[in-house]
Amino acid sequence: MTPSGDQVEQRLASLGLELPQSSPSRANFLPYKRSGNLLFLAGQICEWNDVPRYFGPVHENFNLEEAKAAAQMCALNLLFNIKAAAGSLERVSSVLRLGAFVSAPAGFPDGPKVADGASELFIALYGDEGRHARTAVCVSSLPANALVEVDAIVELL
Repeated sequence: MTPSGDQVEQRLASLGLELPQSSPSRANFLPYKRSGNLLFLAGQICEWNDVPRYFGPVHENFNLEEAKAAAQMCALNLLFNIKAAAGSLERVSSVLRLGAFVSAPAGFPDGPKVADGASELFIALYGDEGRHARTAVCVSSLPANALVEVDAIVELL
């Protein structure tokens, strides 16, 4: 069951996290599009208030926790857009799907582990309703040379 009242933002704060002040589109597309109760969220890179923070590609001695933090930052940008679209993070009834893209060289095996940084945040905030289907793939490059990009589909109340 989705938390009620201000519980989602309280959980976010209890994790020592906050939403960014903005999450602008980098090109000619919408940050989200709603169809009925479904909210389709455009990919968000690991930037904070329009400033990229983590850069790819991952290298041989990369730090998994830092890479997961990059994916978590993408999730925070997605949450900003959910709140902008729905008026409240409480309106999420289910996180249906995440798509994660990790900038990495050919043969890099840990893209899914990096994507867990985003997945774990949605589960921490929404419990079982935050569990989702997911695709995690490695790519040769991302916008602004970002390390990670994550998109999502959520269902709203």
